[in-house]
Amino acid sequence: MSQSLLYAFIIFALVMFFTPGPNNIMLLSSGLTYGFRRTIPHIAGITIGFAFMVGAVGLGLGTVFLAYPILQTILKYAGAAYLIYLAAVIAFSGPAKPGEGPMTFWGAAMFQWINAKGWVIVIGTITAYAAIAQFPLNIAIQTLISLLVGTVSTVVWALFGTALRPVLTSERLVRAFNIVMALLLLASLYPVFMDA
Repeated sequence: MSQSLLYAFIIFALVMFFTPGPNNIMLLSSGLTYGFRRTIPHIAGITIGFAFMVGAVGLGLGTVFLAYPILQTILKYAGAAYLIYLAAVIAFSGPAKPGEGPMTFWGAAMFQWINAKGWVIVIGTITAYAAIAQFPLNIAIQTLISLLVGTVSTVVWALFGTALRPVLTSERLVRAFNIVMALLLLASLYPVFMDA
């Protein structure tokens, strides 16, 4: 096992997981709107769903996308449409109303498959760092590190949103914050379509 490559991958994972992207922005908003405890299924869906995606692509699903590039294009535009929808939902949401709740475990897990930043991370993970160890041990290592770093990152972003609850006390402030989060979510689409 190449330790230098392993350390490089850990740094890559830390940077990619902790920088703002669709998952982190939604968790920040969810933490503010619903609180940490109610956001836990969303956190679990992201971390488990993403780690599963790393494992699945690393073990061969990625070859399907190489063989049929149109699937990547379809996922890109489906993901963009869904992000626009989520941005609208966030922008028009205020404080939580009875019966409302954050994204579910399955919704968050399935979202990873159309998350453009997620695909950038997965492709970088599999192509640049696959020589961490012999196959398939390398995929298991990458999946485990993605699960661990992803868990820490999602918890931190959700806690940050939760910590804003005492500060953003009025409905007007919550709405303004959610509009900013929605705009950031839309801005996360820019890199995806820059090369289109």
